[in-house]
Amino acid sequence: MPLVASCQDKKPNIVIIYVDDLGYGDIGVNGAIGVKTPNVDELAKNGLNFTDAHSAAATCTPSRYSLLTGSYAFRNKAQILEGDAPLIINPKMATLPKMLQKAGYKTGVVGKWHLGLGKGKIDWNKRIGPGPEEVGFDYSFLIPATGDRVPCVFMENQKVVNLDKNDPITVSYGARIEGYPWGFQHPELLKQHTDPYHQGAIINGISRIGYMKGGKNALWVDEKIPFVLSKKATDFINKEKDNPFFLYFSLHDIHQPRTANIKFVESSSMGPRGDVIAQMDWCVGQITKTLKSQNLLENTLLIFTSDNGPILDDGYVDYARELVGNHKPGGKYRGSKYSVYEAGTRMPTIVHWPKKVKAGKSDALISQVDLYASLAKLLHQTVNKNEAVDSKNVLNAWLGKSKKGRKFLLEEAYTYGLRMGKWKYIQPKNKPVPNWIVQKFVNPGFSKQVQLFDLEKDPSEKINISKDFPKIVKKMEKELARILK
Repeated sequence: MPLVASCQDKKPNIVIIYVDDLGYGDIGVNGAIGVKTPNVDELAKNGLNFTDAHSAAATCTPSRYSLLTGSYAFRNKAQILEGDAPLIINPKMATLPKMLQKAGYKTGVVGKWHLGLGKGKIDWNKRIGPGPEEVGFDYSFLIPATGDRVPCVFMENQKVVNLDKNDPITVSYGARIEGYPWGFQHPELLKQHTDPYHQGAIINGISRIGYMKGGKNALWVDEKIPFVLSKKATDFINKEKDNPFFLYFSLHDIHQPRTANIKFVESSSMGPRGDVIAQMDWCVGQITKTLKSQNLLENTLLIFTSDNGPILDDGYVDYARELVGNHKPGGKYRGSKYSVYEAGTRMPTIVHWPKKVKAGKSDALISQVDLYASLAKLLHQTVNKNEAVDSKNVLNAWLGKSKKGRKFLLEEAYTYGLRMGKWKYIQPKNKPVPNWIVQKFVNPGFSKQVQLFDLEKDPSEKINISKDFPKIVKKMEKELARILK
């Protein structure tokens, strides 16, 4: 009898599948047109599908920072990092994986990192620290930054994989270095053409941000990335199957450059962007099949979500805008990646834990910044005052036991948005939209005037009603000032 009881009380495994640039409307269950996502839809069918769940920010590095630290990114001035930036999480800081280690979990991160590595100038030919291990991960297999930036190599436990010591790696952001040819000089070598920002080193027929030489044997092949990452993630599950484990599986898809494997080419009607959505869905299937084969799926808390809203044109010419058809990446919501409007942070979010979470839908207002405090509550871990300062325990909302999530929810972009129930407030921004955002066909939500929307009546944020509800505006201004202070 005691053995049965201990099995029933066993801590759940925790898996976060963190997709890149996937919009609210980019999965089948949320209305996708032109691409099928059967594995994600199966999670939603047997799990809890959230309609008002948010990343902390409308860009990647800030969202990842907030997820792992329980702290808003603006507190550390976290912005999109170059590929050779130092680690932006202080190794002395409490983090989600460190908290889970204290709770008895083996922790692993596989995929896109983009939180910086090391302290200063990086020597890519040695172990680089601090990094994932110093912030709480027992195992790491990384894309060190992101796919459109050098170095184009994998790192396992903070060392470059397959590096030949006779062919050392040098990376430069700014000063051009001889090595791999440059996109602006050799457009004939490119599989995809790019904007002016992505015309550095050409690797695997794709020009990147930054310059690189050396490391030929270590270079990744973009079309194989989903298979490499999925294999490393499932290997981690198989290895740790007898321990409670935490896996942060951070996909590169559907970020540009979108280079689908031949297995997925023309699997959608939307060209490369749709094809890599199908590819992403396959990766999800690899995780769920592995959990099922190890009899772990029932007692695994699996959270599927994205780091920020969708973007069609983000540097590479793959005709996503021309081929999108009737598909709406952000669903009925206005905005995109880089934007303070709802689609910038309102994420497809599914919680799947058959043992504890009933299938259905939830309109609870929740943020990824709250995962730290909520999981700490689940596992009876204490969160001290100076830890995860912005994270709130809304565990009952995450598990579908309550529709009550956050009273206020911050949305970080290039200005600030604040949610309170149906109300959406946007802080005025008396600055022109940067040209690099204009070139991406993005409306970041800048306005010299206060903006207020009733999302129940106006989910597309078209009608500014700030003058009609001065008390609501004043209340939300006061709360935003308190958060920012």
